[in-house]
Amino acid sequence: MRAQQDGGAGQEKPGRRRWRFPPRGRPLRGRRPSLRVDYPRRGRHGVRRWLPSWRQLLLVAGTGAAALTGWLAWFYVTTAVPEDLNSFATQQNNVYYWADGTEMARIGPTNRQEVPLGRVPEPVQWAVLAAENETFYTDPGISVTGIGRAVTQMVTGGDTQGGSTITQQYVKNIYLNQRQDMSRKLSEIVIAIKLDDRMSKQEILAGYLNTSWFGRGSYGIQRAAAAYYGKDVSQIDPSEGAFLAALLKGAGQYDPAVGAANRERAEERWSWILDRMVETGKLSAAERARYTVFPEPRAQPKSAGLSGQVGYLVDMARAYVESHSDITPAQFDLGGHQIRTTFEKPRVDALSAAVKEGTAGIDPDNREADRLLKVGAASVAPDGRVVALYGGPDYLKQGFNNANTSTVPIGSAFTPVVYAAGLGQGAQRQRGGTRTPVTPTTTYNGDDGVNVMTPEGPYWGRDGKIAKTANDGKRNWGTITLRNAVEQSVNGPLMQLGMDVGLDRVQKTATDLGLLPDSLGELVPALGVGNSTPSALRTADAYAAFAAGGSHTDPYSVLTVSRNGVQLPLSLPTAVQALTPAVAGEVDAALKGSARDGAAKSVAEAGPGLAAKPGTTADRTAGWCVGYNGQLSTAVTVFRADLKDMKLLSLEGLGGAAPDTSDAALPTRIWTAYMKSTGAR
Repeated sequence: MRAQQDGGAGQEKPGRRRWRFPPRGRPLRGRRPSLRVDYPRRGRHGVRRWLPSWRQLLLVAGTGAAALTGWLAWFYVTTAVPEDLNSFATQQNNVYYWADGTEMARIGPTNRQEVPLGRVPEPVQWAVLAAENETFYTDPGISVTGIGRAVTQMVTGGDTQGGSTITQQYVKNIYLNQRQDMSRKLSEIVIAIKLDDRMSKQEILAGYLNTSWFGRGSYGIQRAAAAYYGKDVSQIDPSEGAFLAALLKGAGQYDPAVGAANRERAEERWSWILDRMVETGKLSAAERARYTVFPEPRAQPKSAGLSGQVGYLVDMARAYVESHSDITPAQFDLGGHQIRTTFEKPRVDALSAAVKEGTAGIDPDNREADRLLKVGAASVAPDGRVVALYGGPDYLKQGFNNANTSTVPIGSAFTPVVYAAGLGQGAQRQRGGTRTPVTPTTTYNGDDGVNVMTPEGPYWGRDGKIAKTANDGKRNWGTITLRNAVEQSVNGPLMQLGMDVGLDRVQKTATDLGLLPDSLGELVPALGVGNSTPSALRTADAYAAFAAGGSHTDPYSVLTVSRNGVQLPLSLPTAVQALTPAVAGEVDAALKGSARDGAAKSVAEAGPGLAAKPGTTADRTAGWCVGYNGQLSTAVTVFRADLKDMKLLSLEGLGGAAPDTSDAALPTRIWTAYMKSTGAR
């Protein structure tokens, strides 16, 4: 009865509903299926739970491809071709300013001139195509393989410019944007495709040739023909055209006027381009055989605005900007830059006047010993600012900068660096022994011709002889303190001190003070007395650390750089502690003693508180005077050399002086005259 009242076994009671889960994978009736992605995957275990199914992989790939396709379509549609392409390819002056903000020089008048393609000889056109894009007339404005290679190089940090067609390079020229990022590259590709559709190949090639940078401030092949060969482009022959085409790979690397390495690269690429023209059928083998001699371009003319010292200053400032900013040489030649330099006109004028005064007795027309005399000088503030420079008599007559040369030995003007290394690091006179302190009162044998010693015994030179010390005038000083040796310019003790400290440690101290590693001499005893060849600029900067408590800042010549009023990023050096204040103070004391009553006592007439050190070389090929007044460190060097081979000649008898006159006499006169004129300014 009960079972019947309840509706029987297996029957539900009226008014009640019993829920059951549907079979696996079948959705509940009356409810929408879930859109949740089955990940991590249900019903899987271990690693398989985290491995996506092939359907999921296809979904992700398809979604990504659709998004990328949509984005590329949007990018293509929204990337516009400039209305006036050539408005992007104009050039302006670069203006250089003195440290006080007054104008120093205005360089780079517009050097761009358009010519129709018909004025460019066909062999010259084909030389460019052989060098840059031989498929120009058949490609769609881009190279798929080149783009793939460029993208790969971009991702891996390589050079992204390889593989660009001439159409792409033209786009880059008109935008004047050398950034190497994906956005710029994609814009270049899109505009190249659109240009190839809108313009004829001849129009594109003409635009490319008229906007490309060929170096020497020249934009366009017409001005390049004038800059390198003094010709109208219509007069350029295939050989000269091949050289101009070589410049398109990078004028800074292929202009022979820059140096021997450039000339070698230029000749190799010139020859390769001519060979490529033969391979592509644009130059006959017979005509190629006529061009076996490299078509040497003419020397680069200098701007009249660079006369006197200004050219040296401009060159140094430009080199600093190009090496400490993202501005390329091509962008710099485009102009529109304002460069605020560190140079102070009153000091530059004073240094030039001091050289003129000091060399008043030099008579190269009537005295053989006075011929080929070169003077270089530089003044540097303790914070690294280069405030004055003397690079030569006139930049337009001699472009070589005597103040920045690294071919002249510094001689005994290097000994304060050895002294600083000894005071800071001590000496090690026994192999494996402990280092012993070196102080200003440490004594050495100051006689001439003393054997140079190592921990194992005398130092034997490559000539099979024992190396010996050599003092100026072969004078014997007996036992002498290191401080007195520096003050009186006694070379022997400082040569031995270098050996005792360790020549590698001396070199390390020199580089800490800013002397360039490439200018430092061999690790032989002569290192201690100046077989290194730092420039006057770097030497002045190193001495500045002695006056600044051991703080050193690399020299710099530019304060700010801007373009059309917008300041651009420029890296400036920061100060580092090269020496301890105690060591710098001891070197400073010795140099002041030298200027007061030591080897440089003749400079005392320029005023109190000066510190100075004369410098000479054993072979009499260079004379120096380096020192400071606490506010300004100045180095003056003199040498005789033919700039064609830079072979140094003897200074003996310079200015009609007696044979035993110190080679430091002339630079010391110049240094003293300069300090007199600048005073405490």
